[in-house]
Amino acid sequence: MSELLFEINERTYAASILESEAPESVAAMREFLPLRSELLHVRWSGHATWVEIDEIDLPALPRENHTVYPSRGDVLLYPGYRNEQEILLACGPTCFKSPAGELAGNHVATLDASREELRELEELTLRDGAQDIAVSIAEDER
Repeated sequence: MSELLFEINERTYAASILESEAPESVAAMREFLPLRSELLHVRWSGHATWVEIDEIDLPALPRENHTVYPSRGDVLLYPGYRNEQEILLACGPTCFKSPAGELAGNHVATLDASREELRELEELTLRDGAQDIAVSIAEDER
């Protein structure tokens, strides 16, 4: 099984990829990763962080394994149906939305992080602002 890796402030978080639940979204991510960007606190969605990916030319993606209410640790790929493209990391209670209203993102992975680790990550972006982030895929070599 492959994993998404999120490197933030010299810390690496791993996320199990949900290949069978969101195959087209995962395939699209494989095409544009690795990625270096900024991790920001959400403005509208509650306890979450996000990475803006509007500069990436994503293919037309269907809604697959999509949700408006991601669980703590869920990683969503939002291909920009009604708002800018992004990767959202839910760190606590989250209702994914924007000025355009509620949004449904494709659940592509789940972070292997404790409740406390996710709370600290969300608070870091809220307190200190944008954080450098690198997102990549680690393939299992078994």
